[in-house]
Amino acid sequence: MLSSRITNARIITMDPQRPLARELGIWRGRIVGLDEDVAGLPARHTHDLDGAVVLPGFIDSHVHLAWAGLKAAVPSVAPSTRADDVLRVVADAGAGAPAGAWLDFGGYDQRTLDRPLTARDLDAVAAGRKVYLGHLSGHACLVNTAVLQGLPAGAAGADGFLVEGAMGAALRSRPPHSLDELAAAVARAARVCRSEGVTACAEAGVGARLFRHSPIEAAAYQLAHDTGRLPIRVQLMVAADALDPVRAAPEDTTARALTLGLRTGFGGGALSLGALKIFTDGGMMARTAALTSPYRGTSTSGQLQADPEELVETIVAGHRAGWQLAIHAIGDRAVDVALDGLERAQRLLPRPQARHRIEHAGLVRPDQLPRLAALGVTVVIQPNFLRYYGDDYATVMGDDRAGWLYRGRGFLDHGVRVVGSSDRPVADGAPLRAVQFMVERASQSGRVIGPEEPVTVDEALRAYTVDAAHACHWEADAGSLTPGKRADLVVLGDDPYRVDPSRIADIEVLRTFLAGEDGL
Repeated sequence: MLSSRITNARIITMDPQRPLARELGIWRGRIVGLDEDVAGLPARHTHDLDGAVVLPGFIDSHVHLAWAGLKAAVPSVAPSTRADDVLRVVADAGAGAPAGAWLDFGGYDQRTLDRPLTARDLDAVAAGRKVYLGHLSGHACLVNTAVLQGLPAGAAGADGFLVEGAMGAALRSRPPHSLDELAAAVARAARVCRSEGVTACAEAGVGARLFRHSPIEAAAYQLAHDTGRLPIRVQLMVAADALDPVRAAPEDTTARALTLGLRTGFGGGALSLGALKIFTDGGMMARTAALTSPYRGTSTSGQLQADPEELVETIVAGHRAGWQLAIHAIGDRAVDVALDGLERAQRLLPRPQARHRIEHAGLVRPDQLPRLAALGVTVVIQPNFLRYYGDDYATVMGDDRAGWLYRGRGFLDHGVRVVGSSDRPVADGAPLRAVQFMVERASQSGRVIGPEEPVTVDEALRAYTVDAAHACHWEADAGSLTPGKRADLVVLGDDPYRVDPSRIADIEVLRTFLAGEDGL
């Protein structure tokens, strides 16, 4: 007897061997057959979908659940165009807080304000409290003098606007979040993912010095799972700077290993360990993504997170230790460093099936495309970045480089696997909205960014299903509605292949199934 049957549906399997079906059978959380394979078999539950469209559950291959959940729970200063409006939010939120309290805010973006804010501006409304305004990009913040006084000498400038390592130092000076607080944040963000049709995601770097919320934050994901608060599957990337030096046998080629508060029982279908995350540069909104030529109208070219040789050595060490690598590289200079490191690593110890990833690949020059292809690297892009921030990005790149931003067609035509993701909470996480952008390449203002880069609807959907599963080593269990795979499904109110591309983002997510169980 089947556990459940889905019937009267337009089932798009993403499996070229059997692309369409109308009926699907589930037993013990897995797909056991389609159409005639399950016709007539008794089932405990039958779901008549009244002609709705079924796809594999979307996979968001680069998210920050804890950060997204924490950000959703604190006051936001966005959207703001007037500095005084930001200060009013800070003053109002802090009115009832005790003296010396730490106050978190989200959504700060200096680019949109009528004047730059400083630590002294925050001091005037903080009344002795410590104020931290997290930047929209996640690569910067604005803090007041009370926070600056707690940082190591030389860690920050007096104006209070901190980027990259200085921002990380400020975050580490904050009292750590409790595991229960973090588990609640993870659950909060995961529910939003599920409501958008996402049934699995890759958490992009627990333990990072830049973004760490607790020295044992990985345990918060396990707590969320153990207490029934994790409504999607989660794969944890581990930040490279969370590894400790170890003395192993030379033949084991491992110089650093993991200690993140993990314990017995970690790893499985719902929660597992994924790639090693390596940060090479910053972010484009904070102007810290590392470029080979300056941002237009400025003298700055961003920054690398460390000396290039040190970054290459980290890449090589992670590769030699057997990790899949997920290398954060937004600017083209950072992409060069990532490629240099991967080429050296594969030369020293060939691992052609390692499935290394470059996260973001935000600005990729034409000469870098063949190198990516030769290495078999997967690029994990964030299409919604250009929908929401593309006007700014294209402006600061200039006409000569704007077409290289978050490519689509250029990657695919060179044989580079493209995977979609959100990087939530940096941008809206809805996969269907991202699919629409990949097809149209239009920002919110209507500006077409990279007119040579649009992909087909099928290619865009693969980036959130089949190819996303491959990037996370989930292809045996997810990515297509193939017998034997998990019954993780999304039910849509219309067919992305049939509607006008301009309507894809508006398709309603009706239901999701995880292991065959109807959910949010």
